[in-house]
Amino acid sequence: MEFTVKQSDLVKELNLSQGVVEKKTTIPILSNILIETGDGAIHLTATDLELGIRCSCPARITKAGSGTLPARRLLDYIRLLPDQDVTFKFMDNQWANITCGRSKSRIAGMSRESYPQLPTMPEPMGEIPAGIFSGMIAKTIFAISNEESRFTLNGAQMLIASDKLTMVATDGHRLSLAEYPVEGLGAQGAYKTLLPKKAMQEILKLSADAEAGSSFTFSGDDNHLFFAIGDRLLISRKLTGNFPDFEKVLPKTQTHRVQLSKEETKSTVQRVSQFSEERSRAIRLQFAEGEMKVFSSMSDTGESEETIPVAYNGPAVDIGFNAQYILDFLGANAENACYFLFNDAQSAGELRPATTATEEESSAINYTYRYVVMPMRI
Repeated sequence: MEFTVKQSDLVKELNLSQGVVEKKTTIPILSNILIETGDGAIHLTATDLELGIRCSCPARITKAGSGTLPARRLLDYIRLLPDQDVTFKFMDNQWANITCGRSKSRIAGMSRESYPQLPTMPEPMGEIPAGIFSGMIAKTIFAISNEESRFTLNGAQMLIASDKLTMVATDGHRLSLAEYPVEGLGAQGAYKTLLPKKAMQEILKLSADAEAGSSFTFSGDDNHLFFAIGDRLLISRKLTGNFPDFEKVLPKTQTHRVQLSKEETKSTVQRVSQFSEERSRAIRLQFAEGEMKVFSSMSDTGESEETIPVAYNGPAVDIGFNAQYILDFLGANAENACYFLFNDAQSAGELRPATTATEEESSAINYTYRYVVMPMRI
């Protein structure tokens, strides 16, 4: 196999493959990227057996063929070359000669015969605008559980209906729900699946690199999910198991509602939480007439408190929360203000963008975002 490709084009595609390539594996071939020639392009494939990506790069093909090369080393070397044409020539012993200007290198590859075969994308089920999809992932991905033993919570549940896309994630201590109306999305009927966290991270990368206004074409079979955008295809194994009934977690009524400035609340929580226990990150939100006090303390190192003026005239309430959980929502919320809704110190609190706190306000915009956090005993 022999071909010539532009350095900048190749670096862009190799970058996208790095999140998929298995870094620590007992199967050496998974650390390599598969390179195949096509019609005026080379096709790059990377997989860790759970996730796979295929992308293309324009190239002048001198001799057709295929081979594999170490993904990390290849990227590290190619990105240091000048933005010129790079020529690859694969030898019969699986080594590749790489030439760029006055630079000449050799890199050892492996036979493509042992490279895993990725499944073919079935008939598309619909399209999801990339901007909407990435926005919903950003609103939910941080609530996914990192405990491998709770494998059904290691991803987000994605629900596709004829007029709405829903994504929800939980780690048992908090729940994040995002909904967006998309006409004609589920033309082939309702569809429900569990999307792994790693796949969501790669979708964010593909969205960021895609052209404005692009959409993901999605599909699925018994074991895999497929997301195509432009010349790139992401393939992910489905998570198995039953996701919890999140409808039961969502509060039906909240007695109290306080509007907060996003930036003021964020900076206050960041400062005060410096005096919280490193493991629990526990802070207390203390509500009294006209104010919300944010307080934290460590018995042996100090304490901190700040007061934020708010429109509140209910009873005094003192609720403990993980500060990081609150900061995660504030970082994902695009609105300048948010509502904190609660009943008492023993019930779950809820955060929403200010424009979606009530049904009346929700009808005026085009998305819904709810974030439920369980209280802590401090």
